[in-house]
Amino acid sequence: MAEKVWFITGASRGFGREWAVAALERGDRVAATARDTSSLADLVDRFGDRVLPLQLDVTDREADFGAVSEAVNTFGRLDVVVNNAGYGQFGLIEELSEKEVRDQFETNTFGALWVTQAALPFLREQGSGHIIQVSSIGGISAFQNIGIYNASKWALEGYSQALAQEVAPFGVKVTLVEPGGFDTDWSGASAKHATPLPAYEHLRERIAESRRSRVSTPGDPAASAEALLRIVDAEEPPLRVFFGTAPFGIMKADYDSRIAEWEKWQDVSALAQGGSESGDPA
Repeated sequence: MAEKVWFITGASRGFGREWAVAALERGDRVAATARDTSSLADLVDRFGDRVLPLQLDVTDREADFGAVSEAVNTFGRLDVVVNNAGYGQFGLIEELSEKEVRDQFETNTFGALWVTQAALPFLREQGSGHIIQVSSIGGISAFQNIGIYNASKWALEGYSQALAQEVAPFGVKVTLVEPGGFDTDWSGASAKHATPLPAYEHLRERIAESRRSRVSTPGDPAASAEALLRIVDAEEPPLRVFFGTAPFGIMKADYDSRIAEWEKWQDVSALAQGGSESGDPA
């Protein structure tokens, strides 16, 4: 397998860290970003100039373009761009402040978009490349107390599906990785929490129990690295892939319910059509 050059955001911990190590261990080169590059010092000590530590806050569009350019200038190309930086914003919809909502989208949605836009000119010019968008089972379903996180990932899913169609003629591939519950600090140190409203207090234990049942057996982030390597090495990688065993069942129940409801209300859908022959949503 030919050596690959990676650009990974949020490489200081969690998935980003494990995937950077896996890529480096097999001889690839990695531009690894973090808000604090001291968290990447041990990777530099271990792998030398095959790792390029870059200080980056992905919400800064200009900095995103600069970091991607620096990676290309250092390594000469890009093969795999991993938009992993993100966090979970907890809070019921009514509880969220404007700042909390905007900050969630700035990181999870816009941060990935800016890095993607920065990388695309290089990928198009070389006629190859693979963009990995780290989404979530929460990007295709939705759960109480993380509704705005769901919204940020649904947006990522939407523009990434369109992107995949737009860049396919240039030889560039796009994959949405949709993890279930994993043993990372996503719901721990890296999470943010809205100020709770007393009106919802009686619901909190039920919501917490529902979450515990969804992630009763968390996945191993280290094991996910082998799965990711298989995806980036595939000649025809998937547009979407679940990480973990739980997401498929969650998705199937959710989509079965959606289809049943859409079918039940199809007469109303037809009523809304009226006499128009145009059904183009655009």
